[in-house]
Amino acid sequence: MPSPNAQDAGTECKERSEYRLIGEYGAVGNLETVALIGRDGAVDWCCFPHIESPSLFARLLDSRRGGHFTVSPSGSFEASQRYLDRTNVLRTRFETASGRATVTDFMPVPTTTDGVEDAHHALYRKVECDDGPIDLNVRFEPRFDYARTTPSVKRSHHGVVAHGDGESAFLTGSVEFDVEEGGAGASLTLEEGEMRWLVLGYDREIPDRPAEHRRVLDDVVAYWRDWAHECPDDEPCPIGGPQHDLAVRSALALKLLIHDDTGAICAAPTTSLPEDIGGVRNWDYRYNWIRDSAFTVQALAELGHVEEAKNYFELCLSHCSGGLPADIQPVYGLHGNDDLPERTLDHLSGYRDSAPVRVGNAAHEQRQLDIYGELIVGVHETTRYGAEITDRAWAAIRDIVDYVCDEWCQPDVGIWEVRGDPQNFVYSKVMCWAAIDRALRIVDETDYEGPVERWRDVRGEIKETVLEKGYSDELDSFVRSFEADDQLDAATLRIPMVDFLPADDERVRGTIDAVQERLTTDDGLVDRFEGDDGLPGEEGAFVVCSFWLVNALALAGRDDEARDLFEDVCEFVSPLGLLSEEIDPETGELLGNYPQAFSQIGLINGALALDDAGERDASSEPSLADAREDAGASRSEDQDG
Repeated sequence: MPSPNAQDAGTECKERSEYRLIGEYGAVGNLETVALIGRDGAVDWCCFPHIESPSLFARLLDSRRGGHFTVSPSGSFEASQRYLDRTNVLRTRFETASGRATVTDFMPVPTTTDGVEDAHHALYRKVECDDGPIDLNVRFEPRFDYARTTPSVKRSHHGVVAHGDGESAFLTGSVEFDVEEGGAGASLTLEEGEMRWLVLGYDREIPDRPAEHRRVLDDVVAYWRDWAHECPDDEPCPIGGPQHDLAVRSALALKLLIHDDTGAICAAPTTSLPEDIGGVRNWDYRYNWIRDSAFTVQALAELGHVEEAKNYFELCLSHCSGGLPADIQPVYGLHGNDDLPERTLDHLSGYRDSAPVRVGNAAHEQRQLDIYGELIVGVHETTRYGAEITDRAWAAIRDIVDYVCDEWCQPDVGIWEVRGDPQNFVYSKVMCWAAIDRALRIVDETDYEGPVERWRDVRGEIKETVLEKGYSDELDSFVRSFEADDQLDAATLRIPMVDFLPADDERVRGTIDAVQERLTTDDGLVDRFEGDDGLPGEEGAFVVCSFWLVNALALAGRDDEARDLFEDVCEFVSPLGLLSEEIDPETGELLGNYPQAFSQIGLINGALALDDAGERDASSEPSLADAREDAGASRSEDQDG
């Protein structure tokens, strides 16, 4: 299994190829935005001041026009990357014929900037020579507004400043910059032990003060290590074994995607990284999907990070208060905006010429009934870890469940957001059942009241309908939709996870076997579904579906299969422990937006499922339900690995 903190050294040529592989990037961030930094020391993607803002560097989407900020050796070199242990501080190490150097990249988070306004809107790059001399080049080519604006660049008191379209980017450091049209550059030779700081400030110049920069780095390291707290020696970790480090790295990646001010969670920090190289399946994921976010906070809560869950569900339920459940969208902006018009940026060529480049997402106008179930299941789950349901929240939940009771029988576009005709997707029906089921559990567990007789009747009606129309005796499996009863959908693997049926039910076992036979490659990669989704072109295997299969196998008691599959899928994790949305089953290349919350969540949940299986095996043969309940209770005490 690849280490999540180390990347194998690879020879780099002096001339950079047009595009790096998606999995060759690390991510750093400040809980408001994220930068992707390649193994060649290039910042090829970064938006300021927020993840959903227009880009400042976008060479990831156009190698010629996009803009970048690169620090790298001037000649041929080898490079490796790793994260400083239990942090989102990234180190890139270069080795040349004459010496070695390390670039340490990080962003200060708001709590580490001592209340100085916008001081965290910065990228710090510490450059130090480990063995010298070594010659390095610095290239600073910002391009505001998705590279629609080439800035004017001039010298400033502490370095250089780029102005364009009402924005400014300051680069400071004890380096002699040469100003050129649209950018600046520098060449420097460092001896052993010598250090330089380069600090990029958005709309704010940060003076070159190395002692202060070192304190900022120390504070950032302390922040991340405090957040990703280690398990005490005398207490069990939520996840043990070889999957522990990968799960912690996934949790740190998820934390990068949570907006500090609003609590909203973006699905990924990038837009338009293709699901098929050269194809048109390129989407903007820099927004808050209710479904993905509900999964995110449930996974974090299981690792002991309960505060994020409380904050997020309060945010979600605020979308419900004062409005109608029918008006709840599948996706919102990170600041709550509900209008996300989808448009193309035709001046950008796209990653490896995969056009169009899109911003905005038309999914905000879609009808996706499963989101109501994801939301209420998530709210109920977090009560296991100390979250409380307020009167305001219960009022919103009641309205949602009443709406689900009225609308569950209607077609929708489903979890996969198809852009064809709506259908009666089985997974959407199952999650409508789950919404009602969890509301009934809340009534049983609290003093809250609701129309329980009606809810129970509709819950029973949904189950009866799904079992009648959503299960195929011929396929021995649940199917994609009532209309597509000869096609499979990997989302139905979640049926036992939401307790619609127990994992040892013959229909669940048959579905697992059918998915393995018809949707799974020899390497354990799982396609989303069979059939058409209204879009041209191909796509890779969907990462989270592979981990759903791990969970389903573990719940069904097929522990060895689950563990083998988990290890097989983890072979595709980037050397830094990060995952994109999809994987090319032929090349193993990561595809789609990166790092992707859904995929990192899947890894965490797969690791938790294996841990539960280990606990079950070590016990005196308790029932599956008892094992899950006991494991959940042991994780409710704010522990993390």
